[in-house]
Amino acid sequence: MEKMKVAMYYNNNDIRIEEMPVPEINDNELLVRVQSSGICGSDVMEWYRIKKAPRVLGHEITGDIVEVGRNVKKYKVGDRVFVSHHVPCNNCKYCLNDQHTLCDTLHSTNFYPGGFAEYLKVPEINVDRGVFILPREMSYDEGVFIEPLACVVRGMQIARMKSGQNVLIIGSGIAGLLHIKLVRTLDAGRVIVTDINDSRLQMAKKMGADAAIHAKKNVPEQVRKHNNGKLADLVVLCAGVPSAVKQAIQSVNRGGTILFFAPTEPGVDIPFPLFDLWNKGITMVSTYAGSPKDIAEAIDLINLKKVNVKDMITHKLPLSETAKGFKLVAEAKNSIKVVIEPQK
Repeated sequence: MEKMKVAMYYNNNDIRIEEMPVPEINDNELLVRVQSSGICGSDVMEWYRIKKAPRVLGHEITGDIVEVGRNVKKYKVGDRVFVSHHVPCNNCKYCLNDQHTLCDTLHSTNFYPGGFAEYLKVPEINVDRGVFILPREMSYDEGVFIEPLACVVRGMQIARMKSGQNVLIIGSGIAGLLHIKLVRTLDAGRVIVTDINDSRLQMAKKMGADAAIHAKKNVPEQVRKHNNGKLADLVVLCAGVPSAVKQAIQSVNRGGTILFFAPTEPGVDIPFPLFDLWNKGITMVSTYAGSPKDIAEAIDLINLKKVNVKDMITHKLPLSETAKGFKLVAEAKNSIKVVIEPQK
């Protein structure tokens, strides 16, 4: 039986290169050779990942179809593809109400074994609604941004962002930077970002932020300073820590919206000043993942160069250096997007 190399996750500091059999597919499945696989911030959320360890992580993948089940007619060997790991049923009450990311099926589907592998098997349901041909002009590396950008696209739809709104983005990691780029395409007003890392604040300015504030400062005061004396119409929380949640609540303008993009760890309770939120007419919404529709929009945004992602890739590493990649992302200092290339 043919073997392949995988990066097996045990914890953030223990990623081992191991061998597994190349997956065998049935008549309704695909086998994809993984070319690029991005490390997501959620991959290094140890509290989230370690409960299922050891496992092969990686869900931001692009690659080539190398084997096609005999019943699959939509794809052929050699197709360059992005594959979505989570797909909805399209039939439940959530899907029928355009809430696909709340679907039980979406939360239970996945490809095998994961993106930090030389090959992966695409199950029948993912073949049906989770495989997307990469445009000819789009590189494999650009394609790893499809999934995270789709998440941001859905978040902006849920937040109902409007042209001209002033936006505060709390946290300038990959999600925060993608939000900057997307809200610029939506014709935002002032865009202000925060972070605790000076290099990320500098990166945020390069990506189009009007102002970059160190998170240890008085954020609401700084927002007013950089926003003509006003608080933000839309606050996007991309840092899942209680202090950031507090800043979000304090920094939103009357009639504004807070989008909870990043979660805290389970069991963390946040006290809300209910009277203030009620009195100011604040809307609070949350978002998780992206639907096939969001993925299709993300592909168009990247392919049409409305959202440039090339300048966000800071490291490209072979599969053998996946542990180094995880360390870079977990430290969150000098990396933005780290891409693993399993074929190198």
